[in-house]
Amino acid sequence: MSQLSLSWLGLGPVAASPWLLLLLVGVSWLLARVLAWTYNFYDNRRWLQYFPEPPKVNWFWGHQGLTAPTEEGVKRLIQLVTTYPQGFKLWLGPTFPLLVLCHPDTVRAITSASAAVAPKNKVFYDSVKPWMGDGLLLSAGDKWSRHRRMLTPAFHFNILKPYVAIFNKSVNIMHDKWQRLASVGTTRLDMFEHISLMTLDTLQKCVFSFDSNCQEKPSDYIAATLELSASVEKRNQRFLLHSDFLYYLTPDGRRFRRACRLVHDFTDAVIQERRRALPTQGTDDFFKDKAKSKTLDFIDVLLLSKDEDGRELSDEDIRAEAATFMFGGYDTTASGLSWILYHLSRHPEYQERCRQEVRELLKDREPIEIEWDDLAKLPFLTMCIKESLRLHPPVPAITRRCTQDVVLPDGRVIPKGAHSLSERSLPGS
Repeated sequence: MSQLSLSWLGLGPVAASPWLLLLLVGVSWLLARVLAWTYNFYDNRRWLQYFPEPPKVNWFWGHQGLTAPTEEGVKRLIQLVTTYPQGFKLWLGPTFPLLVLCHPDTVRAITSASAAVAPKNKVFYDSVKPWMGDGLLLSAGDKWSRHRRMLTPAFHFNILKPYVAIFNKSVNIMHDKWQRLASVGTTRLDMFEHISLMTLDTLQKCVFSFDSNCQEKPSDYIAATLELSASVEKRNQRFLLHSDFLYYLTPDGRRFRRACRLVHDFTDAVIQERRRALPTQGTDDFFKDKAKSKTLDFIDVLLLSKDEDGRELSDEDIRAEAATFMFGGYDTTASGLSWILYHLSRHPEYQERCRQEVRELLKDREPIEIEWDDLAKLPFLTMCIKESLRLHPPVPAITRRCTQDVVLPDGRVIPKGAHSLSERSLPGS
């Protein structure tokens, strides 16, 4: 057997077995990766020193928890944006810097960059991938473009018009519940909790044509969806749990997996039921049945969608898009509605103007319900909604990871590999 000299390690000649060679190659590769990471980390840190940072909460945890998703966390974020209007740097642990860009001029450098230069930040977005799959939120490139073209018909006004009746029904259920609570002396309500159940109820009807009655009684699917949302937010606040290996060893990770299985099983069952119905009825009969009910739900649209080559979406693709729209629809809508009600309560004179505008539109109407064509006849209410969305958008920030250096207007550089979070509004403005 050949001899291998390890004099550079202070050892004499040894037998060069294949396993020893493999070990040396592995150690050398690992050492090279560590050295490359260390060099990149300190090189990036050199560029990032020109961005201000607030005092750290802890020397090891950095700023983790400083802007938690709580009332106090939002107040601290507002203070940070006021103190550092151009942007600032946060440390999520000892080795994970995050740039928070606030001013439109600095944000524009990231948002106007191509998807190749500033792609979606996988560290944050990948935490929802086991739940949402490779849908519109997480996909990129040709797949994103193909799915976007195929999903566009789902938002045609002829499909959306019948949904207004569903919206009215779900809101009426919430109003009836509030009236019952008020009649027994309840004076305080968690608006976001109630509105979230209402939007989830609405989306289940619009996406799956399924009435879970979740506003009145517990629903396993709704409970699992709420569990997944809370788990994603909690995980993103703890940098050690960004690792899948560590996360799925924790009780939170195991609960997340169970919730994923539940929502996936529900969606898969709906998809399979619809697929069985299509060959039996045929597309024409399928549309006739849907015309009787006056609604074509999101799953129907996805099942019937074809690209320019005649290819359909797979079951996995449909499940991913359904999960994406459930998450992207319920939480953002509930947040937007909650902030709108909050702002109107702070400005009762505008609240009264909105009320009078709606009453004037609906007078002498029976039943007293908003219809599709009414939405364009409420200019003042529309202005109030848009202003609330400007002040507190449901998605206040987007995250990106730069694949090359990005130069800001003031000459500072966001180095390659840096993670950035771009604020879409100035809280409290």
